[in-house]
Amino acid sequence: MPPHVPEIEVSGIPADAYLLDVREPVEWTAGHVEGAAHIPMNDVPARIAEIPEEGEIYVICKSGGRSAQVTAYLGQQGRRASNIAGGMLAWATSGKPMVSESGESPHVY
Repeated sequence: MPPHVPEIEVSGIPADAYLLDVREPVEWTAGHVEGAAHIPMNDVPARIAEIPEEGEIYVICKSGGRSAQVTAYLGQQGRRASNIAGGMLAWATSGKPMVSESGESPHVY
């Protein structure tokens, strides 16, 4: 994980949080947090304008590695961001709700 990346546990995320899911489309389709924004990690630099400049950004991936890199990048761009510890695996384990785009039961891919 990059040094000095702010991190937050799933239980500490506010209900009205701006969630940024940086996983690949196939992962997103299988299961994601309803209302989250989806920008795959490699697309973040080109799509930075879509990410709010104000307020906290909570970044999530499958387990926390990619989201930590994006969190560090957003910090370098002057955004306030926190990595979600454990990613979607922690989200699912904690019993938080998920939705899928495939019509199947949502799951972490």
